[in-house]
Amino acid sequence: MTVQEARKYGFDSLEKTSPSAQLDSDVLLGAVSGLSKTDLIFKRDHELSCEEEEMFASYIAARKTGLPVAYITGHKEFYGYDFLVTPDVLIPKPDTELLVEKALDVIKEKCFISLDSNSSANSNPLRQKIRLLTICDMCTGSGCVGISILLECAKFLPKDKLPLIVLADISSSALDIARQNAQKLLAEKSSSADLLERVRFVRTNLFEALSGTFDLIVTNPPYIPSREAHDLLKDGRSEPILALDGDVSISGDPTGQEDGLGIMRNLVPQANAHLSPDGVLIAEAGEYNAEMTEYIFRSSGLKDTRIFKDLNGDLRDIFGRKA
Repeated sequence: MTVQEARKYGFDSLEKTSPSAQLDSDVLLGAVSGLSKTDLIFKRDHELSCEEEEMFASYIAARKTGLPVAYITGHKEFYGYDFLVTPDVLIPKPDTELLVEKALDVIKEKCFISLDSNSSANSNPLRQKIRLLTICDMCTGSGCVGISILLECAKFLPKDKLPLIVLADISSSALDIARQNAQKLLAEKSSSADLLERVRFVRTNLFEALSGTFDLIVTNPPYIPSREAHDLLKDGRSEPILALDGDVSISGDPTGQEDGLGIMRNLVPQANAHLSPDGVLIAEAGEYNAEMTEYIFRSSGLKDTRIFKDLNGDLRDIFGRKA
């Protein structure tokens, strides 16, 4: 089978089940063959090996069941970094990159580095004023938010001033994936050899197993109404319901409220109690419950609350500062 034949086979197989049949086919074919998107176009006559043909056919069959491409290949790009993903964690979404961007704004503000500074970390005249920050990525999942934040901080902060980051999740399986991503993206890079030492992994039900305070808490918790979350999984996407269903109490029981805010109602006041003076909480929420989430922020005592819009112009991230 040539590349051209494989692309046609993939598209024809997925046309009725995927809204992005050609893209899905090309990504899966590239994962199997090692060919780039450009190669798939210009090397149409390249012959796949028998093993590659068999693997490609199995990938297409898996995609036809509704399994996402990222779970089939085991990889998903987020904030320019390649993350390992399995059905134990949510697939990182482009809209969640906003959480990283807003976190970096806060970090730069707190570290006294000008947002428009072109100076390197070593030459910055304000270096002596840089604070060592503590950060918590609650409900970390794959670790994509916290790890991306640390990798980006390494571009503008001295090594000895990089933040200390806790990656926290109730799922031990999710934390295993986060550890693998930390090893892959932090420890394996010689220029980032010290980064892994700045990360701690904690299995916890929200802040139950955490002590002390943080200068910044970021979180992408479950916030989808229960019925909608279960409906989403009917297409075979296989994402963990634990990371989707927001209508759950602190004990894990259904709240029955169908607004997706059961976890948020517990998380926000707990986060406020674990913020340092002038500390910041940034949480992702759905466009349908972002305004209610901001109300929970204010009701929990946070000040300067605001909502940021995502790439589609939908309400997405909620910001609040310790009063």
